[in-house]
Amino acid sequence: MGGLALQGCTPPKPVRLGAPIEGYSHTSAAINWFSVNGGGGPNISPYSGGGKQNCCASLPVKWHPGLTVVVEWEKDPDPYAYGRWPERVFSDAWSERMKEHKTRYTHHRAVVPVAPYERLGAIDVHFLPCNQVAVSAVAMLPRQPGYPFNFPQKMQEPATCPES
Repeated sequence: MGGLALQGCTPPKPVRLGAPIEGYSHTSAAINWFSVNGGGGPNISPYSGGGKQNCCASLPVKWHPGLTVVVEWEKDPDPYAYGRWPERVFSDAWSERMKEHKTRYTHHRAVVPVAPYERLGAIDVHFLPCNQVAVSAVAMLPRQPGYPFNFPQKMQEPATCPES
């Protein structure tokens, strides 16, 4: 009887947990910002990522079929343009050119399936050519055996992207 009484004091196991968010850009574009279900991820330079995490997005402890997240992001397709400008950095002329450059940033939103996981880990968002996104939340790092994706770090944009 005492065992049954103690059972009522045990806190229930969580159904959802907050998971840190990190990103990987597999393209020549910079990801200025991104979010997963409203939780912000770090900015990402072209052809880089990982190692920098922001907190958090809520995911179920146990993966289930049909699990998706909403990923939103802003992309700079020419992140090194300012290095070619003749204007002195942060001068009025440079600031005007930067304002014009920012008009080329693109904004995106996608509902993305989450790859199956046994144990919830960090949410890894992979930014791919043609504004495609892949999401994993496994408790392992990319390039480890069993990681659900094997994207090359550098991927080239095709001349034309398929219609989504």
